[in-house]
Amino acid sequence: MDKRLLDILVCPLCKGPLHFEANKNELICKADKLAYPIRDDIPVMLVDEARILTPDEIFS
Repeated sequence: MDKRLLDILVCPLCKGPLHFEANKNELICKADKLAYPIRDDIPVMLVDEARILTPDEIFS
């Protein structure tokens, strides 16, 4: 994931910061407890495509 792109991307729901989770290839919004997938090096920034984080993922 390009660091410059990560610096400008925000959560589409709350406009908060995102954290790159390399091992799952996802962008994480801890505030909304959502994980946005990255497919073919393109972040899918649609709330409908995001998955809900598990309690273990939220507190890790």
